[in-house]
Amino acid sequence: MPWHSLRIRVDSQAAEPLSDALLEVGALSVSLEDADAGTLDETPLFGEPDHPTAELWAHSIAVALLDEQADAKATLAAAARIAGIAVPTDYTVETVAEQDWVRLTQSQFDPIPISPRLWIVPTWHNAPDSAAINLKLDPGLAFGTGSHPTTRLCLRWLDENLAGGETLLDYGCGSGILAIAAARLGAARVDGVDIDPQAVTSARDNAALNDVSAHFVLPGELASGEYDVVVANILTNPLKGLAPLLTGRVRRGGRLVLSGILPEQAEDVMAVYRAGFDFDAPAADEGWVRLSGTRR
Repeated sequence: MPWHSLRIRVDSQAAEPLSDALLEVGALSVSLEDADAGTLDETPLFGEPDHPTAELWAHSIAVALLDEQADAKATLAAAARIAGIAVPTDYTVETVAEQDWVRLTQSQFDPIPISPRLWIVPTWHNAPDSAAINLKLDPGLAFGTGSHPTTRLCLRWLDENLAGGETLLDYGCGSGILAIAAARLGAARVDGVDIDPQAVTSARDNAALNDVSAHFVLPGELASGEYDVVVANILTNPLKGLAPLLTGRVRRGGRLVLSGILPEQAEDVMAVYRAGFDFDAPAADEGWVRLSGTRR
């Protein structure tokens, strides 16, 4: 059975009331997206110290899934009345064909080569190279499958720089992929932190799947202490806001690895951290940049 996907551009104040109203008038599901994602106006939502979670993005897209018989225009008008807002005029309607969603999702995730010795392999695939370090990881609710350039950039740094025996903190761990890779590459102790309890649970499950010892917690549960390596694959604004916290977690002579940065943002990020770090030349992949530096 096909469905209709109704995509509506709304401001931050109307986004949640309209989403609730769409469900009330019969939408099968509703999700919110950042309308400015992938641009310099992209706004991360995060809740680190001194950075409370934002209300919502300034410009959002509400995506409502409707059944085949639904009148999208009438549904939107009814939802707008319930939400107490003017009927949005900036919207599109697309037909979503019936699919075997599990098979379709799996077909989009093949094994990913990070380096000659490091692969990311979904559990439904056989490892292309049984002699390599093969990280078992399936797409899920937390960010980090190895397919995104920012994740690949961090994985390559770990592959090229870990000698074995290091302590490592993965701040904003998502799926736990970076911490798990570090453990498989010989790090002696790896910890991961994320503000999303779902991500922490996912990371713990992935560590068990890969038979590695890793400690994943929420920010307030992380014990004090410094690390040989701190990795943070987040976004520019939270990376800048977290500079004092992350700097304090890197030992003298230790290494800091930052990603989730656009090329035009790299200098701004380095400027925030430069008082404590000597930076290497940035590394780039598909329009994203990784920064790495040594703590003075």
